[in-house]
Amino acid sequence: MADLVFAFATSHGPQLSMPPETWELRSDVDRTRRHDYRGEVYSFDTLMTLRRSDTLVAGNQQAQRTAHYARSQAALDTLEARLAEAAPDVLIVIGDDQHEWFTDANQPALSVLFAPEVVNRRFDASEFTPGSGLDLAAPGWRPAQDQAYAVDQSLARAIIAQAIEDEFDISTCGSSPVGPDGPLCITHSVGFVVRRLMRDKPVPLVPVLQNTFWAPNQIKPGRAYDFGRSIARAIKGWGGENAGKRVAVCASGGLSHYVVDEEWDRRMLAAMLANDEAAMRNEPNAMFQSGTSETKNWFTLCGIAAEFGLEMALIDYVPCYRTEAGTGNAMGFAVWE
Repeated sequence: MADLVFAFATSHGPQLSMPPETWELRSDVDRTRRHDYRGEVYSFDTLMTLRRSDTLVAGNQQAQRTAHYARSQAALDTLEARLAEAAPDVLIVIGDDQHEWFTDANQPALSVLFAPEVVNRRFDASEFTPGSGLDLAAPGWRPAQDQAYAVDQSLARAIIAQAIEDEFDISTCGSSPVGPDGPLCITHSVGFVVRRLMRDKPVPLVPVLQNTFWAPNQIKPGRAYDFGRSIARAIKGWGGENAGKRVAVCASGGLSHYVVDEEWDRRMLAAMLANDEAAMRNEPNAMFQSGTSETKNWFTLCGIAAEFGLEMALIDYVPCYRTEAGTGNAMGFAVWE
């Protein structure tokens, strides 16, 4: 069998790649949108009436933003160092696709890529809405020049085979989807991990993409956890010439956003820290909307960890607010050991 040498989770929100003095650009976008929060959808003005408090006012001072940015970068530095120390031969990245590869025309619930490589396309500011701030954040997951990342096809096929054995109706990608300019860019959930934590020098990858985001076929929390157990069995059974290979696994995304919900985050973190499968499985799917849905990727990693007897250790939890209505991104960073 292969060895699971490191398991970790990281948020990947734009505020991790934007200087805190520019977060206000994302605030301006928030004021024009409707927002999912605790199973309902609110206008920004209604959300402001519902949530504004002295705590949120304090959380939106520049000094607080700067401190929370620094804490987040310190946590990322810790993960970067731990990943380098683990020296894996292959990295599985559990993420989600937000219409980067897939569209409403074809949106698989679960997919594994087994192509020889994936492409991270060069950063082009013209792709992003002026004034959104994403042109500042995108270099956090997009390189200056196109880069191809190798895929470990053998492990990818092992995950696919185990998923079929475990009766998951898995979708597979034998090649990258192609657009007018060639292969489409890999999802930011993969790009952020490779660029920020591996400095664009990755070991071979296995991208595992779950549809946490888009109705009507979002996977449920329990299904995400069960899929993790299947992935773990694939790692354990990956033998032959691959026996002894060093495997790392990353859950990319989460926690609550675009509305930060500290109470909910802490409840979910407590469930994961205790590996309380029932609490994860029974959390209503309506609570996992918008970016908050990426927390299911952490549940998948919890399933993997349960098979290997690993326990979660939280590095930091940092609620990064950008308006007094509570919009922003709660950043989470954790390892399993």
